[in-house]
Amino acid sequence: MSSDYSFDEIFDRVATRSSKWTLLESGFGLAGDDLLPMWVADMDFRAPGFLADAVRAVADGGDLGYFAHHDTYRDAVCWWARERHGWAIEPSWITPAASLGNAIAFAIQTWTAPGDAVAIFTPVYHEFAIKIDKNGRTVTELPLAVEAGRFVLDFARYDGLMTGREKMLILSSPHNPGGRVWTADELSAIADFCARHDLVLISDEVHNDLVMPGFRHVPTALAAPEVTSRLVTMTSASKTFSIAGTRLGAVIIGDERLRAQFADTVSRADLYPNLFGVVLSRAAFSPEGAAWVDALVSYLAGNVAAFSAGIEAIPGASMHALEGTYLAWVDFSGTGMTDEELWARVTGKARVVPSPGPQFGTGGAQGLRFNLGTQRARVEEAVARLKGAFADLQ
Repeated sequence: MSSDYSFDEIFDRVATRSSKWTLLESGFGLAGDDLLPMWVADMDFRAPGFLADAVRAVADGGDLGYFAHHDTYRDAVCWWARERHGWAIEPSWITPAASLGNAIAFAIQTWTAPGDAVAIFTPVYHEFAIKIDKNGRTVTELPLAVEAGRFVLDFARYDGLMTGREKMLILSSPHNPGGRVWTADELSAIADFCARHDLVLISDEVHNDLVMPGFRHVPTALAAPEVTSRLVTMTSASKTFSIAGTRLGAVIIGDERLRAQFADTVSRADLYPNLFGVVLSRAAFSPEGAAWVDALVSYLAGNVAAFSAGIEAIPGASMHALEGTYLAWVDFSGTGMTDEELWARVTGKARVVPSPGPQFGTGGAQGLRFNLGTQRARVEEAVARLKGAFADLQ
């Protein structure tokens, strides 16, 4: 791994007004310089030099006016999909979106109506349910089962949980917060389920590049080409390169009819990407970006190993095997603590701030999600604090 990437460098993200570091009091009612934030999916690494250079070149050029060349962004997305995931897509399939959060809301508005239901596999990224609710739809939870320390699909239950009002299923692949990298067979089974219930399938693949050694992300479009007519894939450089502040994602739709419907919703909202989102994503989706990601994943794997070993030393706590993302799911049910007791101990005694499990829906109780996208020293500090906070259980 190149030392030029400086993943061990700690820099002050409070000074840069990072949401992760400055919203602890307003978001959780927590205050103190000793708090160690490990909640929102945002990494603490300094942006690599080639990204800073790309921004600097545009700023130095002096033209910050309206920007029309989204075709260069589409070309970069196509190159990355082909080179990193073996997925051949066409530029015309891509609708740029001002963040995937916006894109999910637009998808809900495009293919469902108020009063319809949208299915999600829980526990799952909490913004799915929030977007569904805010758009006047209802959530149908399809709880994941747990086998051998990881979340698995439980199709024996799912047909019976459907109400007939569902028009869409939103999938997190790789899975947030559980860290699963769904296999091709699992993705094919999800596609079959959507076909059986006539659902549009939204595959949120924003964590697709953050896959641990020994695992491989398979785009849903490759695992189940037979559902192209109902499939919408969403991806972005935002998580991989920690550039969520630039607000840009790609909505990839192979079916012409679906693509036109989605584009119509976006055009009515009049919400489009900004110049720097295009510039940074274009620089990220490159050979230089690929080399950086390889080094990043290697570093993250070391963080996972260090954190997992520490969690194993806490009686009643178990960490799910982390196959993808940098988000570790820890099950504390063996401690016998309630969610309130668990949260008080982790944030009050350890002074570590993860994401609370219940926010991810059914299956999230007595669990916490820890963001390991940070410096090794901070991961080791978190481990030491957590072990100390639970020392009385020894």
